Formats: sequence, C-alpha cells, structure tokens
Amino acid sequence: MTQKEFSETINFHSSSLRLHALNFTKDPEDANDLLQDTLLKATRFVSKFEDGTNIKGWLFVIMRNTFINNYRKCLKTREHITQEEEITYANLFHSAETNGSVGNFAIQDIKRALDLLPEKYSSSFIRYFEGYKYHEIADQMQIPLGTVKTYIHEARLLLKKHLKQYRS
Repeated sequence: MTQKEFSETINFHSSSLRLHALNFTKDPEDANDLLQDTLLKATRFVSKFEDGTNIKGWLFVIMRNTFINNYRKCLKTREHITQEEEITYANLFHSAETNGSVGNFAIQDIKRALDLLPEKYSSSFIRYFEGYKYHEIADQMQIPLGTVKTYIHEARLLLKKHLKQYRS
C-alpha cells in the first residue's frame, strides 16, 4: 500500500474513529486529541501494517492502546499530586477566588507565611511550587534528595499551621 493510499484509507475511517474516540473520552476536545494521536501513530508505524489485514481494526487497536496508555499516565501523575489538605496552588487559588478583597488578603497572608519560613525551607518549597522536581532542587541547592523532601514537607506543615483559617 502506498503512502497516498494509506492516507486516503485512514481519512475514510476518520469519522468512525472520531465517534469511537468520543465513546472513550466523553469529551469532544479530548476525542479530537485521541484521534490525532491515533492517526499520527498509524502514520508513523505504517510499516508495521500488513497488507490484506483489516485496517479499520488495526486503527481501533491503536486508538484503544493510546487511550489506555494516556489513562495510565494520568493515574501516575495523580499519584504524585499532594493531598487535598496540603497547601497547593489549587487550594490557594480556590480560597483566593471567592472575593477580590478576600483574595488580596489571602495572597498577603501567604506571602507573610512564606516569609516566616526558615530560608532552607522556603527556598526549596518555592522551587518545588514553581514546578521543579525534587532531584532538580537537590542539584541546584547541592543537598541530598532526602533533605529536599524533608524541607518541603516541613515547609508544608508550617504553612498549613500559619494558613489554617483558609482550610475548607
């Protein structure tokens, strides 16, 4: 099968693939992303497709496997997210969005609480909050990985103590 024939064939099946993706994701935007990922993988691995086999079935299998892999990746990401009662951007944002003036007070309180932290705790916590991984913080600060984890944990405990009025 030539590349042109392959492209025409997967283009022909794209509408049924999109419906299948919608069954998986239950969201039109996510379905479009899944369809795009599926067609991209199919195009990349066209050499693995054997002529004479069911191309629609092959595409559906690629889509199913892509969806499962993405789902597993999301689960792993959720495992690394901190507990709800811990200080997180989502919790701080929720407490700050209720009212503009209340939000300004919350931001001021957060800044004060961060200023009260010992330097070793605040510097590692702020880096973590900015999105750095534990090992990156350890490399930047030239301290052991376990120490970074301890500093961040202690910072969270102190921030929780100083910001307890914002717990929901």
